[in-house]
Amino acid sequence: MPSAPSPLAASLITVDSESDGQRLDNFLIRELKGVPKTHVYRIIRSGEVRRNKGRVRADDRLTTGDVLRIPPIRVSTQVEIRAASPPPARHFPVVFEDDSLLVIHKPAGVAVHGGSGVSHGVIEQMRQARPQDGHLELVHRLDRETSGLLIIAKKKSVLKALQDQFRERETGKTYYALVKGSWPAARKVIDQPLQKFLLPNGERRVKLTDAQDPNGQRSISLVRVLARWPSPTALCALAPSGFSLLAVTIKTGRTHQIRVHLSSQGHPIAGDDKYGDFELNRVLPHIGLKRMFLHAWQLRFTHPKTGGSVQLEAPMPEELAVALEMAGFGLE
Repeated sequence: MPSAPSPLAASLITVDSESDGQRLDNFLIRELKGVPKTHVYRIIRSGEVRRNKGRVRADDRLTTGDVLRIPPIRVSTQVEIRAASPPPARHFPVVFEDDSLLVIHKPAGVAVHGGSGVSHGVIEQMRQARPQDGHLELVHRLDRETSGLLIIAKKKSVLKALQDQFRERETGKTYYALVKGSWPAARKVIDQPLQKFLLPNGERRVKLTDAQDPNGQRSISLVRVLARWPSPTALCALAPSGFSLLAVTIKTGRTHQIRVHLSSQGHPIAGDDKYGDFELNRVLPHIGLKRMFLHAWQLRFTHPKTGGSVQLEAPMPEELAVALEMAGFGLE
């Protein structure tokens, strides 16, 4: 494995076979230790990072033998100090584990990795807590406020194989989502492209676009209604048509996909602070809901080593189940 580039000079890195197929952004975030994630994306967008002397996008896949030019990067004293201080070790509930990978139940409110104002996340804390596992790698991501199943690879070959499965839509990921309004039973498929953009303050957002948009990415969500309820008295004026509990299976894993898809249909997720109903969100704590109601509930994939099917579940977190009970939403 090549050593990380010096933060004071341009560097050339040749991609080795172990990193074949990895996304450029994930590769650079790992290599440029101590450099904020926002800065990594900035030098990619600006064209300062070159692959084989040509421009490259953050989500492009690398190939063995690719030569990457990394521009000079000046790391602030604050970042140097932070990098010198390892993140605190932390263990998370393990749902599945063997020599190749582990699947944890991530709590809401914890980022999966450091960056964008967060000094560390799940992966950095687990590396500190489990040094015997070598260099753990995230196979996919969950939003900070989303809880549920998260896969972590212990080997690069496993990482690549699982990421290939996700890219080829050979996995199954199903989420619980509580949304405003009565979701129509006939609306079972949302197949609408999404496009990333930045707010003036640099914060990332996602919006719907059309199939002709060269920057759009096809995004598919399958929706099934689990239950519908009338609004609690305290919320009748803000949610006159009540609430629906949905099981949403994503066939593509785009940033904020479920949140944008559901909101675009007029049914924002309860507690969503980016794409939700902000007036409704302010009142939700009165029924005990103090976070976004989105939970990665079920996960299915093919084990890269054994070839067997792995099917896992993470029960609804207690704080979400309690909120449903407080609101008078009974589950069978």
